[in-house]
Amino acid sequence: MGAAARGRGAARGPLGLIAGNGALPRLVAEGCAQAGRDVFVIRPAGVEAPWADALPHLDAPFEKLGSMLGALRKAGCVEVCFAGAMTRPRLNPLRFDLTAARLAARALPLLRKGDDEMLRGLAALIEAEGFRLVPAHAFTEELLAPEGVLTRAAPDAGDRADAARAARIARALGAVDVGQGAVVAQGLCLGAETIAGTDAMLAQVAALPSPPRPEGRPLGVLFKGPKPGQDRRADLPAIGPDTIRAAHAAGLRGVALEAGGALILDRAATVAEADRLGLFIWGRAPEAAPQAEGAPQAEGAPHDDAAGQA
Repeated sequence: MGAAARGRGAARGPLGLIAGNGALPRLVAEGCAQAGRDVFVIRPAGVEAPWADALPHLDAPFEKLGSMLGALRKAGCVEVCFAGAMTRPRLNPLRFDLTAARLAARALPLLRKGDDEMLRGLAALIEAEGFRLVPAHAFTEELLAPEGVLTRAAPDAGDRADAARAARIARALGAVDVGQGAVVAQGLCLGAETIAGTDAMLAQVAALPSPPRPEGRPLGVLFKGPKPGQDRRADLPAIGPDTIRAAHAAGLRGVALEAGGALILDRAATVAEADRLGLFIWGRAPEAAPQAEGAPQAEGAPHDDAAGQA
């Protein structure tokens, strides 16, 4: 349990957890429980989170935004956290409650923005309603990728050069709010992450004609890191065991992450899967870049500088 998680106890009231798919929201809830803090879960339509059945929660579509915010206020929530993967909802204005209708002119255009701009806009809407948005890693700091090699396999000089180029590509695309990752082999970009996500990118790489592989040796590195100036209160890039399996299927040598700027979900299982398949996981030191204004760091979180979630 990190210092920030221990410091976010019951004195701040329950955490309002807007849960997406995947392991991250469950891990946030478990981190709060270990810190002695209650959680109230909002489970939007289409999210599979059976673990939330045992917690105070509300199931509601995004069209019922008033019901969501009202439930958070009734539960005593001041801080709200987005965690987990979500698809952009197809909203039906005929189903809007009064709050959703009032905010529609500001909310609907956000769905046509890049992920970071959309999340910044949603954060502004949430905070205008009297809440404070906090990052998932404030409660799960142990999931932040550390600096160094975590696996038995390690990157060689060629892998490090590929990771550096992939990081430059990811930063260039991230600067226009496109994605948080890229795949490079022998200096060639084999794939770049878009709104479809990491799994789709790796599937496309796996379908490419195989590049030359000396002595059958896998080639290529997946890099994941936050966008330049990204608001880190939501959507830090993440990997898990499924990412490792997809990277192996794509014929890659390993995965490089920006240390302190990406999450490893279920680190023990993820590292074990990489060891089983012979891939490396490397926490690459972040390169200096300006932090976005209005994007406060989590208490105790590393300062560097950017996703969904694996």
